[in-house]
Amino acid sequence: MKHLFWGVVLGAVLAVPAAHAVQVESYVKDDKFDQIKISPTGEYFAATVPLDDGRKTALVIMRRSDNAVTATFMQGTNTHVAGFQWVNDERVLISLAEKFGALEQPGSTGELYGINADGSQADILVGQRVHGGGPGTRIQPKKVERIAAFLVDDLPADDRHVIISVSPFHADAFTDAERMDVYSGRRFKVASAPVRNASFVTDNRGVVRFAVGSGTDNRLRLYYRDGEGAPWELLNDQSTTGIAQWPVGFAADDRTAYLRTEKPDGPDAIVAYDIGTGSQREVLRDDSVDPTAMIYRNGTSVPVGAFFMDGRFRTEFFDDQAQEARLYRSLEAAFADQAVEITSRTADGRIALVQVWSDRNPGDFYLFDTVEKKAEHLLSRAEWLDPEQLAAKRPVQITARDGLVLHGYVSVPAGSSGKDLPTVVMPHGGPFDVRDTWVFDGDVQMLADAGYAVLQLNFRGSGGYGRAFTSAGARQWGQAMQDDLTDATHWLVEQGIASADRICIYGASYGAYAALMGAAREPDLYRCAAGYVGVYDLPTMHTHGDIQERGSGENYLREWLGERDSLAAFSPNRMADRIKIPVFLAAGGEDERAPVQHTRMMERSLIQAGLPVESLYYDNEGHGFYRPEHKREYYTRLLAFLARHLGGEPATDATDGAVASD
Repeated sequence: MKHLFWGVVLGAVLAVPAAHAVQVESYVKDDKFDQIKISPTGEYFAATVPLDDGRKTALVIMRRSDNAVTATFMQGTNTHVAGFQWVNDERVLISLAEKFGALEQPGSTGELYGINADGSQADILVGQRVHGGGPGTRIQPKKVERIAAFLVDDLPADDRHVIISVSPFHADAFTDAERMDVYSGRRFKVASAPVRNASFVTDNRGVVRFAVGSGTDNRLRLYYRDGEGAPWELLNDQSTTGIAQWPVGFAADDRTAYLRTEKPDGPDAIVAYDIGTGSQREVLRDDSVDPTAMIYRNGTSVPVGAFFMDGRFRTEFFDDQAQEARLYRSLEAAFADQAVEITSRTADGRIALVQVWSDRNPGDFYLFDTVEKKAEHLLSRAEWLDPEQLAAKRPVQITARDGLVLHGYVSVPAGSSGKDLPTVVMPHGGPFDVRDTWVFDGDVQMLADAGYAVLQLNFRGSGGYGRAFTSAGARQWGQAMQDDLTDATHWLVEQGIASADRICIYGASYGAYAALMGAAREPDLYRCAAGYVGVYDLPTMHTHGDIQERGSGENYLREWLGERDSLAAFSPNRMADRIKIPVFLAAGGEDERAPVQHTRMMERSLIQAGLPVESLYYDNEGHGFYRPEHKREYYTRLLAFLARHLGGEPATDATDGAVASD
């Protein structure tokens, strides 16, 4: 099976590094593949494979018996297969994404294609390019529409049709649910949402029963209906109740629906909603963290449990004696110290395709025979990496100055003492409803390989710990959110992990803002600061960028960032005279989320203050660098900057093994 992708994926041959310098290529190169799923009969695998240095992604279908490639699907450069689903024994439904200038990663195009396992009947079914006849696509006459479509229900009992959501390409659109023929693309409407920007949930018969969406006020509204043609009833309005609810599925008898529900304090819960009485009862809730994803019964959309991540991933089930619970427990015992997820199973349930991953492992896939209880290794995403040589992420808990409990991760170089280390504090982007997790992180591993301890903190405002924790970050840019990072940095020094005079703060997007604010607010705490595709002038966020251009964007900015006239005091480009340390900045000229003007303003302010500043700009990059050669240069420059100021290792030149410098 390891020879499966001959001619489809070419492994890069890396140069032998000079004395312990860092091979950037190992951390920035694309995985050999992304997703893989087994067909309902178990006859085929379908997998997504990055090509052309990550500039496009193909879908490859292979026959399991002899590993022969039976079908491939790909579009032009910068177009990617974002997701796929076996919708019957032979047909795969494909969703596309495309690299747009503003984005580091491809964004969904709202197009759905279909292809058979033998490569036949490859066709666009719905989407904006129906009329365009994209490369390699056989287009049949269909309605030309500016719409985005997404899979809602693959209708396991119906091999011909699926339920999709369809939205026009304009802000605050109302969404329709439609039944679509997966071969011809013919569609007919089965429901219209009573709320803008809606998503749908069906019952086990494929009937649309829930719609959830929001308008310009960014408040979720949940609607329910009893069945086909029944009127919609408002079940929950976040603007009234103060909490959001959204459906995650139905019990097998369709008499109980399961909802994820926010709580006034603490993490979200999974509740059972009795359709007949309207009563709700809690079935799953953790003391510290929200559910991260649901676990469903094989071949159905019936929820049976959920993943939680309290430091590491773990599973909880509605019934600990259920078949799915027992299967997960046996797999978790077999793959100790790893997270386990069943990504797909054959229709009879016998063969499960299992993904295992960890903080040091991007992902391995196994075929597990549930009858014989045997696992067979199938593929590794990044077999050039040795988990034993990588840094472990240790979950930590820190108490902020106001008593709020914060969670995060500390990584130290493999084989190090873990004490008195040069350190990089790395705040995440977002910042709201985003969190650092116990998964493989190329940036963390690269920094640890260079000799640094790395601190990742889920400061207030981060997601995953309940609505109250996220809301505690509202209008706290440069204030309490920044204090959390400062407190965590001091804690790291007190623990003896960080060397007090060798700490740098580095981040991307909001993380870049926090890095430069940290340098301004705590001029004696950090030795250097680095910002990647950052925002540095908060009033400008109200006038430039893609957030304020959306119908709900201005309300979002006022609610979460603050009123424009109050933000100058919390903008690092206006505080450059307080910064005492060297700074490295990088940005893309096509960035719409954090327009390049932010970085240029920050750079000018630092130069005017007489501070050493290095910069790297690419006119054809967006919110994060996309081209492999640009990523390699960026990380090489970053490691050289950190090495000069903290004493860690620089990068090698991937072509000849020489130590790179700038």
